[in-house]
Amino acid sequence: MAQIATTMANAFSNESEMKAMDANRYATKKTIAQGMLDIALLTANASQLKYILQVGEQHQFYKLMLIMISLSIVLQILSGVLSLSLSFMRDCKMHKPEYYRSANVINYIRTGFAFFTATINLFISAFDTRLPLAKGGQADGEIN
Repeated sequence: MAQIATTMANAFSNESEMKAMDANRYATKKTIAQGMLDIALLTANASQLKYILQVGEQHQFYKLMLIMISLSIVLQILSGVLSLSLSFMRDCKMHKPEYYRSANVINYIRTGFAFFTATINLFISAFDTRLPLAKGGQADGEIN
């Protein structure tokens, strides 16, 4: 009986610890994870750009892919610059109410850039004609 009471007391203390979760710690972890995903997307786009430039005009959608990949990289860089400016604004001027509106505008623009970047990358993956290699070393669909 005493063991059950101890177990219940431990469960309640764990529950109170869960309720007392630090919101700043969660936000920091979320921001770090988002940054890592942004870096992964930028790296993937750089790899795709390298592939397209190596293949050249032989690629079926060369110009389209070159434009979309370049646009995606530019939007990612602009989004990063806006994030930095928003961070600096938060650190320096967000205690003044007159900067709230401009911070919201920057945040909305950055969100729009993120949406267009995701949409462009969806089309990039749709037009990518690289085929995975089969066991014999040939790409699927290749005929000798």
